[in-house]
Amino acid sequence: MSPAAPLMDITTMVLALALGNLALSAALFFYAHGGARALSLSTFTVAKQCQAGGWLLLYLSAGGVLPGPLAVVVGYPVLFTGVALEAGALWEASERPRWRRVAFPLLALSVVLYLVCYLVDDLGLRVLASSLILGGFYLSAVAALATGWRGGSMLRRFLVLAMALLSLLVASRALLVLLMPQGWSWINNAMLPMLVSGAFYMLMLLGGFGFLLLAREREQQELARLLVVDALTDVPNRRGLFQALAPWMALARRPGPPTSMIVLEFDQFKRLNDSYGHPAGDTVLRALVDVCKNELRDSDQIGRLVGVEFAVLLPRTGQDEALLVADRIRAAIEATPVKTGRAMVGLTASFGVTALRADDSTVSLFQRADQALQRAKADGRNRIAVAPPPEAPPA
Repeated sequence: MSPAAPLMDITTMVLALALGNLALSAALFFYAHGGARALSLSTFTVAKQCQAGGWLLLYLSAGGVLPGPLAVVVGYPVLFTGVALEAGALWEASERPRWRRVAFPLLALSVVLYLVCYLVDDLGLRVLASSLILGGFYLSAVAALATGWRGGSMLRRFLVLAMALLSLLVASRALLVLLMPQGWSWINNAMLPMLVSGAFYMLMLLGGFGFLLLAREREQQELARLLVVDALTDVPNRRGLFQALAPWMALARRPGPPTSMIVLEFDQFKRLNDSYGHPAGDTVLRALVDVCKNELRDSDQIGRLVGVEFAVLLPRTGQDEALLVADRIRAAIEATPVKTGRAMVGLTASFGVTALRADDSTVSLFQRADQALQRAKADGRNRIAVAPPPEAPPA
């Protein structure tokens, strides 16, 4: 192999990095074109554009198209900015929106440090500084991904491990240049830049496709959540409540602690919507659901059945204790006016209470609870009615 061959290989790799990041930024742009963009996606797109620009400047410098000092002095800071923004996008996706307060001062300090090193030694110190800075920002991206390690998917964990190893490889170039200028073992000075360039290429692929796959994974998780959670009140919907109820209905067929059910409906809610509008109604509904949750134990479960009708599952609770819980919720609702955009609104609620029985199905259970609820409404609302006990079998 001729002495120029490794240089040509590295130059080709730099061009591949420039074109690859440019292609990724274009794909990200069209991925969300015409729709609402998450802030993290916009940041990630700008990050890839900056990385493409930085690598392109370095390629043009290596090819003699641009003056070397000019391209190097501009190219690396643009590249630093791109990698810092990529880490920032991952912090943004991890719900850490204040990352800019740390990232931008560090980025400015890194650029100044790099330029000082370049002025002192335009080869050795420059390589040392650029490797440490880029490796550090990539490790910041890894740290952002690692925040979801405990509950993360196998994809997230793979990305954390793979990108951590590649980031350390990028940073190791600086350490080898500093501590072992003649190389280490079989890794000589000609091979190390090729390994680092390959690490940059793999980081580009893992970062780009990993970000998109994680975004897709989050969307699928949110869709699955919305199948069982009411979007307005953030409590289980009818399907989610039935899923939570199923094991307790099975236990009701065996001897053991009873389980009870409360069905409640907010009184005259239509009048509220007609008078103040549906946005005000939504505000009141969310607030009153929070009031209900504050009166429940962690093991209890409130869910939305339909409209303004909710059900409360009370595991290991007899009908008499459920009656006390219902009265506590009723009093809390009555005593809590809710501020809307136009007025303070106070509401009441009516309740039907029953206990699960061994022969219950979901139909019979909710039919019995709803009959109690209708009786409470017929008696004047803001009341609690208890389902009658089961009829004794004929002698």
